[in-house]
Amino acid sequence: MAETTHAHFDWNTYIELCERLVARVAKSGWQFDSLLCLARGGMRPGDFFSRIYGKPLAIMTTSSYREAAGTVQGDLDIAKYITGVTELKGKLLLVDDELEGNNIMNILARSVLEMYRFDPQADDTSRDNLMRQSIDLISKFPTIIAYAYNMLRHATYGRSLHIRHPREKLSIAENFLYMLKKDYTELDARTLDLLLVLQAEHGGGNNSTFTVRVVSSSRTDTYSAIAAGIGSLKGPLHGGANIQVADMFHHLQENIKDWTNVDEIDTYFTRMLNKEAYDKTGLIYGIGHAVYTISDPRAILLKELARDLAKEKGKEEEFAFLELLEERAIAMFGKIKNNGKTVSSNIDFYSGFVYEMIGLPQEIFTPLFAMARIVGWCAHRNEELNFEGKRIIRPAYKNVLEELEYVPLKQR
Repeated sequence: MAETTHAHFDWNTYIELCERLVARVAKSGWQFDSLLCLARGGMRPGDFFSRIYGKPLAIMTTSSYREAAGTVQGDLDIAKYITGVTELKGKLLLVDDELEGNNIMNILARSVLEMYRFDPQADDTSRDNLMRQSIDLISKFPTIIAYAYNMLRHATYGRSLHIRHPREKLSIAENFLYMLKKDYTELDARTLDLLLVLQAEHGGGNNSTFTVRVVSSSRTDTYSAIAAGIGSLKGPLHGGANIQVADMFHHLQENIKDWTNVDEIDTYFTRMLNKEAYDKTGLIYGIGHAVYTISDPRAILLKELARDLAKEKGKEEEFAFLELLEERAIAMFGKIKNNGKTVSSNIDFYSGFVYEMIGLPQEIFTPLFAMARIVGWCAHRNEELNFEGKRIIRPAYKNVLEELEYVPLKQR
């Protein structure tokens, strides 16, 4: 039987949040001439703006994510669907449900950029202000991600909507699990807390942190720099590695009949490395790292907690299989590649399995990475803006092609 869709709200809290939103806009000093809300998510907060500012409210009806409602995406005559006001003039305040969307990383980036509007010192790059902005971002990331996922599962999948506010006495990991799914164990929280610490910082050479440093070196605002880092981390070659490992593990569970048979595992890994099986890339995801070539200390720590978590969740057989896959993947990599290179498992090899045991969906695997890495991003930005030299980073590209004689366009 299909689940009935319900929206579970604390109404008084919702009203308070609407009032707080209006107050923040008023405090920012931003003035507008016309008011437009998108139905249905923006109607209630739009009503608050209309009554407090004394401006008429225009309502635009759309169906942005449900084709069944009769609206085709990209084919919408906006003016035709506006009601309540005959003409929109001057500066327009558009009110919508900010957290709607089908990718949480994009929602996170959008939310971070939106924070600029409500920060009266958004462009101040002094050390004290950078620290204030950093603490603010670190504290808000878990709430944005949890709320965005709850909106996603409600709007896209038709599931019940639950909004739980963070509690002061809980840690970041505990609060995130509470807001996302309410019920969790002490080991769930301790394991997630370790993951957040392990993924918080990894030097300035990784793609997203380097992106934040490059953008920060131009002296732009914090929110623009962090949004750029989020865009980098969203890429599957960077932040999506744990999803690739989880998908590969599920594939191996289905395609290897005997999870204890070393010969069967070695044969399948040989086919994978020779681009004959799975996604035919020649890769074993979660094996090897650009920096940790001998061993990844993060993976060693996470593996031990993963073992404890597997016992608690009744997943000991799956853990034993994953541990054997780790051993054989390293062995077969050395045998097939035969390049003298030492490899080890990295933190992503166990992180996806851990997330699934905790009960976290794949949609938030990469956002969780961002929730951890925001600490490192802010630290690197603060360092970049406090160098004595303060020079803009200009990555150099060297042309390696031979010189060619110019051929006019008409002769080509």
